[in-house]
Amino acid sequence: QVQLAESGGGSVQAGGSLRLSCPASGYICMAWFRQAPGKEREAVAGIDSDGRTSYAGSVKGRFTISQDNAKNTLYLQMNSLKPEDTAVYYCAADKLQLDCTLVEGPHWAGFFGDWGQGTQVTVSS
Repeated sequence: QVQLAESGGGSVQAGGSLRLSCPASGYICMAWFRQAPGKEREAVAGIDSDGRTSYAGSVKGRFTISQDNAKNTLYLQMNSLKPEDTAVYYCAADKLQLDCTLVEGPHWAGFFGDWGQGTQVTVSS
């Protein structure tokens, strides 16, 4: 099991933007999850090795997942942030998952083998 490392979290006001980064290479499926206090971890966005992306309904149109193959880095660009986006954000990756279509809710997390320790994102109103 590989320990990934997210960066880029912080505190912003509502309407602001943040970009999260996660060095990762050689994976078939990569994703971002988040977990707010008192809530289950939920899927936010996913991307496969061909660049196909999928998003949770709550972030679609505001968040963009991408990967820079030259830099071996996964990104999550978060725009128009809302207080309800406040959470610890985790990157996750897997080398076996052939179908990388996001499944909303907590259960998709069980298909990922490698995780980061999380980075805090706080959005104030």
